Amino acid sequence: MLLPRQVRLASRVASQFPSYLSRRVNRLSSQDCWNRYYCTTMPIEQTDTEVILTHPSDESSSVKVLLHGANILSWTAAGKEQLWLSEGAILDGSKAVRGGVPLVFPVFGKASSGPTSTLPQHGFARLSTWEFLGQVSANPLSVQFGLGPENVPETFRKSWDFDFTLIYTVTLGEDTLETAMRVENTGNIDWEFQLLFHTYFRIPDIDEVKVNGLTGVTVKDKVSKSEYSESNTTITVSSEVDRVYEDVDQDIVIASDGKTLFDISRENVDDVVVWNPWVNASKNMGDFRPEDGYKSMICVEAGSVSRWTTLSPGQIWNCRERIKAML
Repeated sequence: MLLPRQVRLASRVASQFPSYLSRRVNRLSSQDCWNRYYCTTMPIEQTDTEVILTHPSDESSSVKVLLHGANILSWTAAGKEQLWLSEGAILDGSKAVRGGVPLVFPVFGKASSGPTSTLPQHGFARLSTWEFLGQVSANPLSVQFGLGPENVPETFRKSWDFDFTLIYTVTLGEDTLETAMRVENTGNIDWEFQLLFHTYFRIPDIDEVKVNGLTGVTVKDKVSKSEYSESNTTITVSSEVDRVYEDVDQDIVIASDGKTLFDISRENVDDVVVWNPWVNASKNMGDFRPEDGYKSMICVEAGSVSRWTTLSPGQIWNCRERIKAML
């Protein structure tokens, strides 16, 4: 049966999508019925901790989502893994997952003041257990997850005591992965937030990787602690990189050895973070394994993090990212 917190979230979301959620709540009234229905008639598998999507016309394309943090752990296209997940990633819900696609909300990094200043780095979305709301469409295959205050650990709720609803949509194509977030202020006072899709891409060799589409934009460089306009036509990595590129108006392309690996388009997430820990920083992270894993990953992250977004009561904010694997 549904837990009380699941009923509260479902009721709140049902007010936004009445016909859609009325069907879903009925199905969720029996977890056994839910599993039996989807495992036998839909390309969706749900366990106590994960939801796995398999493309209905191509079984070699799939996505796996951990309910803890609604963290995408794996995305395969044509049988090839597209995301990097640390061999030391903790998947038991005791901490944030190192790799895949962690979700950053309501703060990026660590705030020095304001309501989010007492929250852990990158906020609580990646540290909370999300509710699986169910399937949105069969073609393309799309599912949704939800998060509200009732899903957030009490310590974090006390630090950031606002009413909100997050609806996270994951859509799987044969060679695409689309993620979308709907943020709503369900309370009676304004609050502000930042949001980021913290995507870890799997790459053949960091020495050969180039990131294109960032020329001419303002950069906040966290390593050099400087701000400048990006003059390079391509971004390469030969040391630790931790940069926020602001107000990027082009699609982002990740290439390696002359071949395009990924094409990234975005809606309403105007900033792009590029991160690679390189040698020293990777050694200082206990869950980053292997230590030389930085050679086979790069984070290129779509977000709204260079400024705060304020939502008034009843206001809704939407964003979307679409990644195409160039197979």
